[in-house]
Amino acid sequence: MESNSSTATGGIGFTGALFLVFLVLKLTKVIDWSWWWVTAPLWIYAILAVIVLLAIIALKAYIRRKY
Repeated sequence: MESNSSTATGGIGFTGALFLVFLVLKLTKVIDWSWWWVTAPLWIYAILAVIVLLAIIALKAYIRRKY
């Protein structure tokens, strides 16, 4: 008997949910934050990607310089 089980992953995730909470609070005037802070949760993955990319570039430069 063949088992065809598949799991669906996805959704908005923590940062997406946090952004939606901040957005609703901003639009209902509960918080008076700048739009930069309201959208800040959306930047988290982009900032992490840039940090990882810079670390890889620095590591490659270090290895290339050493040999």
